[in-house]
Amino acid sequence: MRPILVVLLLAVAASAAPQYEPIFYDYHQDIGIPEAARIKAAEEAMDFDGSRIVGGSASNVGQWPFFAGLVITMTTGGTSVCGSSLLSNTRAVTAAHCWRHRNSQARQFTLVLASNRLFSGGTRINTNRVEMHASYNQNTLANDIAVIIINHVAFNNNINRINLPSGSASYAGNQAVAVGFGRTADGAAGNINNNQALRHVTLTVITNDECRRTFGNTIIASTLCTSGAGGRSTCGGDSGGPLRINGPILIGVTSFGSSAGCQRGFPAGFARVTSFVAWLRARL
Repeated sequence: MRPILVVLLLAVAASAAPQYEPIFYDYHQDIGIPEAARIKAAEEAMDFDGSRIVGGSASNVGQWPFFAGLVITMTTGGTSVCGSSLLSNTRAVTAAHCWRHRNSQARQFTLVLASNRLFSGGTRINTNRVEMHASYNQNTLANDIAVIIINHVAFNNNINRINLPSGSASYAGNQAVAVGFGRTADGAAGNINNNQALRHVTLTVITNDECRRTFGNTIIASTLCTSGAGGRSTCGGDSGGPLRINGPILIGVTSFGSSAGCQRGFPAGFARVTSFVAWLRARL
């Protein structure tokens, strides 16, 4: 009877263990490449009266002058999509998984500045000079941050840099704005019939302890999370884009969400910029 009792106890313990939300497996294959095709089709269909980020609002050209969309050419020849933020005339920051994630490797980034459309308009800069953080983990998305090196771009009313934070504030309880070209809804509601434009949404920063209840040990000290309450969140295609507070100050780089979708009320995860300020400044 003892072996059976041990097996039963182990089964009870396993069933009582917390079940955490998984994050996406291969960003480009699962999200980025399909998103690029959807966005391009929507733009070509001229479906553009402004309505990607879940629960947000359309953005005007110049509203976020530090934001740069990324059209990504993969080594396979496919096209994917992410976002980034200008740190200087020659540097931008994005998520490391936008350059490489599991089986997918980018060959070139095209930065799209001063445009609320991704595949046309604005100032467009090509580069293949990207430095990922040396401790980036493709499985957990720890240290999910990378610097993009570009040819000098002049600042104007529609193109400018974002500021890096100082200190080590957690920002928990603060309202912050995420910007991106990603989906506005899960499933069929996010298809090419959606209005396609650059979007932004205001989100509440939460504590890492609260976020860990959803994602478990995926959440580390250098992660920052926002609440998904009310179905408002970043979504597929927003990876690498900014989370900013007034200043404008960059406090997060969009990293991950639940693989279940963007409207389920789960938190969203970002690279916590205060953890990487020294690393970034050394590369400006």
